[in-house]
Amino acid sequence: MKDKYTATWVSHSSIGDFLACPRAYYLKNVYKDPAPRPKIQLISPPLSLGSAVHEVVESLSVLPTKTRFKEPLSEKFEKAWAKVSGIKGGFFDESSEHKAKQRGLAMLKRILDHPGPLANLAVKIDMDLPYYYLSEDDNIILCGKIDWLEYLPDTDSVHIIDFKTGRSEEKEDSLQLPIYHLLVHHCQKRTVAKASYWYLDSSDTPLEKTLPDLAKAENDILKIAKQIKLARQLERFICPKGGCHACEPLELIISGKAEKVGVNDFGTDVYVYNKQSEDRNSTIL
Repeated sequence: MKDKYTATWVSHSSIGDFLACPRAYYLKNVYKDPAPRPKIQLISPPLSLGSAVHEVVESLSVLPTKTRFKEPLSEKFEKAWAKVSGIKGGFFDESSEHKAKQRGLAMLKRILDHPGPLANLAVKIDMDLPYYYLSEDDNIILCGKIDWLEYLPDTDSVHIIDFKTGRSEEKEDSLQLPIYHLLVHHCQKRTVAKASYWYLDSSDTPLEKTLPDLAKAENDILKIAKQIKLARQLERFICPKGGCHACEPLELIISGKAEKVGVNDFGTDVYVYNKQSEDRNSTIL
């Protein structure tokens, strides 16, 4: 039965969590801290860097092309960085934070020197969180935010661009572009002409990828979404390895080994884990 308040909501990140480890999916997407019951997140320097850079870049799409770069990107970045500076972003020393911050500034300078599609018209989906019913019969909703939609006036179509701030490339079997293609197809009226990843740490231009087939994408993602819905109904979220790289970091929060350092813009409780500090304490004891 169609009801968005009781529906199972899935996204690229939550599907990725489930495929990596059902227990990690549970801890990131279902488990809530004691009252007032917010979700939890273990923050790290790479996540903080990505968050700050994305905040700056995504803020540009709502600005007219003529004034898009009027305010220095470095100034925008300073404001975004303030939210993740120090322990709030998982930085335990000034040196590591300085290196991460300089990487972020370098990425933004790359954009300023080679704006490419970011200098062109952009399309904004008129939804705070784009979503559509992947299956009304199963009451499953697919949702997610798209980094950038470049408008292509010659064909009245759009170009999906996803910004990457990490050093590794997205895997070929990633479901990210299939999910984004579905969302853009269903949440706005223009045809999707192409899709690209932009590796801001190493490339001056976006890397165009083969546009995923919509029918195959919908079938593949619905199959996984049904597995997620069943796991939620059965309340069965077991790590197949009895502990893995996906769920073990989050277990640190549950076990009380991680330190709460704040609440993010989405109301999620944010934690950090200082392994060196715990190692020192263990040695002293």
